[in-house]
Amino acid sequence: MPNFISIFKKIFTLKDLRNKILFTLALVIIFRILAHIPIPSVDTAGLSNYFQNNQILGLLDLFSGGSVSRFSIVMLGVGPYITSSIIMQLLQVAIPSLEELSKEGEYGRQKINQYTRYFSVPLSIIESYGLVKVLQSQNVIGAVSSGDMILTIAIATAGTVLLMWLGELISENGIGNGVSILISVGIIAGIPSQVISTAQILENQYLLAVEIIIAAIAMIAFIVYVNEAERRVRVSYARRIRAGRTVGNIDSYLPIKANAAGVIPIIFATSFLVLPGMLGQFFQTSSIESLQSFALKLNQIISNEYVYGISFFVLVFLFTFFYTSIIFKPDQMAENLQKQGGFIPGIRPGEQTSNFLGSIIYKITFTGALFLSIIAVFPFVLQSLTGIRTLAIGGTGILIIVSVTLDFVRQIKAQLAMRSYDDAYGI
Repeated sequence: MPNFISIFKKIFTLKDLRNKILFTLALVIIFRILAHIPIPSVDTAGLSNYFQNNQILGLLDLFSGGSVSRFSIVMLGVGPYITSSIIMQLLQVAIPSLEELSKEGEYGRQKINQYTRYFSVPLSIIESYGLVKVLQSQNVIGAVSSGDMILTIAIATAGTVLLMWLGELISENGIGNGVSILISVGIIAGIPSQVISTAQILENQYLLAVEIIIAAIAMIAFIVYVNEAERRVRVSYARRIRAGRTVGNIDSYLPIKANAAGVIPIIFATSFLVLPGMLGQFFQTSSIESLQSFALKLNQIISNEYVYGISFFVLVFLFTFFYTSIIFKPDQMAENLQKQGGFIPGIRPGEQTSNFLGSIIYKITFTGALFLSIIAVFPFVLQSLTGIRTLAIGGTGILIIVSVTLDFVRQIKAQLAMRSYDDAYGI
């Protein structure tokens, strides 16, 4: 505890670091204010209750920090930007020119980020239009005129662009990854209302309340443990000249994280399941009888908790392998090691190194996929065992919060270490 207090004091005695933290905090406060400003000309009566009772749209509302159910000017959050980022990563594999651009260092990264931002705009337009039409088809909001529809789409799109800008400002001038911080803050904002609702249900049920708290603590510990776990592959580098003298073999490690895919597979799986659900709700009021019948059957299947939970588990597991195969390329890793004069002791450079790394990645990805799948279905299991529907945050939200928090702490430690180095050497 004294060590924590001394670190806290040191953070706020360093002007640069203090300004970065206060700047980040100021932009987060602006984001939360924007999340409570509703879009004009839209009747929001009954929206909150509808989102609480809808499993699919409720998940979207959770990640936006309640912005969707309030129909705020930033109701889409940074969702379109995240979707655009995922699509751009997939296109880098499919389009050779984009793959070459991604290898051009800082210039390539900036160009790809620029394309990602541009692509977020049409995605925001499509998502905002689709959301309004779905809510209209369910009679959640009243009739929206053409002028109001255009105004709603324009404001929602501008809100997403504004959040992208705030996220980039945090990344450049604050602490941590701006977009990730905004997502985690949105999730955290929904926790108090869930806790209050759950506490009201658990009144006088002390044993069940203790069990839920223990389960939540165990899940957080499990997430932290697996999220930080990694397999270190020993790598040796051949003799090289350093500071005018020849040094022998230098040993290093190639870290391969157990959860290398992060939360991307869960986002993939969520998008895959949300789309048919939204289409089913949209066509449920169709004038075409066959289409209406199909939409009703689709909604019945998706609304089944067991079908939804099993589908979610399988999709997350498969998407983890899919995404890991995109970001980890054993052939390229083996080639880079060979170019740098590195080798894995006991393994021949080239094809054998590639096969060895591929085997390790496959095994550790299986563990990571199983971990993410368990995290994804955790809220369904908890709701099924306790019968409490207010516990919607689940393992996915906790995973995002934990990941962002750990990254935030690491960056603060790096800033403190850099300042200590500068002070020690008088820089």
